[in-house]
Amino acid sequence: MAKLIIVSNRLPVKLQESEGRLDFKPSEGGLATGLGSIYKKKNNLWVGWPGMVVEDESQQQQITDNLNGQNMHPVFLSEKEIKEFYEGFSNETLWPTFHYFSQYAIYEHQLWETYVEVNQKYCDELMKVAEPDDTIWVHDYQLLLLPSMLREKLPESTIGFFQHIPFPSYEVFRLLPWRKELLEGMLGSDLIGFHTYDDMRHFLSSVNRLVGHGSTHGWINTGNRSLLVDSFPMGIDYEKYEQTAASEEVMKREKMYRNNLHSKKIVLSIDRLDYSKGIPQRLQAFELFLERYPEFHEKVTLVMLVVPSRDAVEKYKELKEAVDELVGRINGKYSHMNWNPIQYFYRSYPLETLSAFYRMADVALVTPMRDGMNLVCKEYVASKLDQTGVLILSEMAGASKELSEALLINPNDINQMVETLHTALTMPEDIQKQHMQHMQESLRRYNIHHWVSMFMDRLSYVKIKQLSMATTYLDEATYQELSNSYDEASSRLFFLEYDGALVDYHNRPLMAAPDEDLLELLQMLNSNPKNRVVVISSREKDNMQRWLGHLNIDLIAEHGVWIKQRGTGWQTMTSLIDDWKSDIRLILDLYVDRTPGSFIEEKEYSLVWHYRRVETGLGELRARELVSHLNFLATNSNLQVLDGQMAVEIKAQEVSKGKATGYWLNMYPHDFVLAIGDDWGDEDIFKAMPREAYTVKIGNSHSVAKYHLDSCEEARKLLSRLVGLKQKKLPKELQ
Repeated sequence: MAKLIIVSNRLPVKLQESEGRLDFKPSEGGLATGLGSIYKKKNNLWVGWPGMVVEDESQQQQITDNLNGQNMHPVFLSEKEIKEFYEGFSNETLWPTFHYFSQYAIYEHQLWETYVEVNQKYCDELMKVAEPDDTIWVHDYQLLLLPSMLREKLPESTIGFFQHIPFPSYEVFRLLPWRKELLEGMLGSDLIGFHTYDDMRHFLSSVNRLVGHGSTHGWINTGNRSLLVDSFPMGIDYEKYEQTAASEEVMKREKMYRNNLHSKKIVLSIDRLDYSKGIPQRLQAFELFLERYPEFHEKVTLVMLVVPSRDAVEKYKELKEAVDELVGRINGKYSHMNWNPIQYFYRSYPLETLSAFYRMADVALVTPMRDGMNLVCKEYVASKLDQTGVLILSEMAGASKELSEALLINPNDINQMVETLHTALTMPEDIQKQHMQHMQESLRRYNIHHWVSMFMDRLSYVKIKQLSMATTYLDEATYQELSNSYDEASSRLFFLEYDGALVDYHNRPLMAAPDEDLLELLQMLNSNPKNRVVVISSREKDNMQRWLGHLNIDLIAEHGVWIKQRGTGWQTMTSLIDDWKSDIRLILDLYVDRTPGSFIEEKEYSLVWHYRRVETGLGELRARELVSHLNFLATNSNLQVLDGQMAVEIKAQEVSKGKATGYWLNMYPHDFVLAIGDDWGDEDIFKAMPREAYTVKIGNSHSVAKYHLDSCEEARKLLSRLVGLKQKKLPKELQ
């Protein structure tokens, strides 16, 4: 029975040893809350590290048995793996880079090797519990390589990936020495999710420029499969925070804390100790506020809760010392007998205490330098039952895209932070309630359960879409059927696309001349009197004549403008005019001027703008502009725009490869038809084929073809096998 397997660095419980006993303490994190109801259902499972190093095998088995009964499966990590995989590569290479603190990133090959090994360890553990029809949902930056490892082992599985931290711009991401491997790891997924559209856009840009895969509306075609990239802002368990804030215990704590603070206005700051949170900048802004607005002395208190995190690491030690020093200096400068401007607590607190602080805070100061989402601001809003209070939120937090009613600030602009704090502390109550009401309505609707539902529904949609778009791989069983049909036929037609199906694409089009092996294959194929071979190309007829004209085969050139039957000369399919070319050429010249590396190829009845040698990303951008421009011009004319492989071609509407191939289908009897093409321009060929024809697309992207092969090398080996031409190596599928 198919199940859902959630995979994260850690399990939703933490293993603790006390007086020789092992106990499991539940996690209160947002992810554990949101997915708690899902992984506990039926035979679903959560896979991850239990939070403690356990080396004794009998103890490991005991823990595994215990966790399996709770729908969890542990991945045990050694001290070295924790140090090099988690503390090392994950948090000292990926974390600073993804948060735009690349100056803190370290690039050590040993850490990378351990990161690969641990991702493989997670994969190996999953193989013990996963079935081919399971859905696997991988979470966060510690496991970026896992999706592709799983895809290799379980090619038909449904795999989702969600990144909970930002994804940086291409200029920052490309600083990583292992950038391409990380992207390829993520691309093993069917659906990749981010919190914001910006993160999604940065990822697509990096994939395009580093791996070479373009995208359309978030869909990436890798050549043998398609996947979707989308944004899913994560919510909180709204009801949980709302109900906690209304509890007797929380109200009792709030009353006690208020009595201890003796302050009219409370500004709240809650963060984990991390340089991405902007804690020193926040303190500097509060210091400047006290200097600029002395009337707030003894009337406002900043309650700062900092949760300890990695304080043994040098960078974090330095940050802790800087924060301690700033707090001491500000309090020393401004405090009075009954008032400390900052109440600073370096420890973690239970939810009831946090909820009491949320309730009593007049202003929440949430100003990270960079944050994937930040749930503190959402928890604050959900806890404000009387709808008073003001949220000051950094533009650099993912939550700012949803909470537009907050007072948004640039965390690098201390003056803006100061003035916004003053605005918040003096905001009329009716305006506060208006803003808070809008934010609460949004958070209530887009809660954590909505986030889970949206991601899972989208993942199901992607899988259905993939199946509807997919062609079947031409496997051994299909080959035998095709071969039998070939043997029994008395007359056969072959329609073979030249570029991409018989030869690989080249940056310089004129370098794509046929090699000796291809010439031998075509001669052998055509030597059988039952066979008629038609090679099709968008290239100029002069090139095709020079390369293949000496063979006794049929040729179609320039998308079907020119045809050549064996033993005859070239002729046009229809009467065409080319008086449109001069006007279109002026437009293409403009794009060549704007795009270094691009060039124009002129054929008798079409023009082609090539961008193979253009900087990755820029070429695709210009191509989209050009296609849009030409489509507008072609609306009221007899022209067609073709967006092909690294080229944009414009030609007469009545010309197509499908019409040209139809000529042979009508002229010559056929018991067997095989058509092989590669790009969307060859779809016309497939559409023109009779129902019983074998149609094969190179690459597993959307096609009306019945079958696919992965490369032109496989196509040539298929043809060689049909005619008995021995090859040195055959893919195992065709051996």
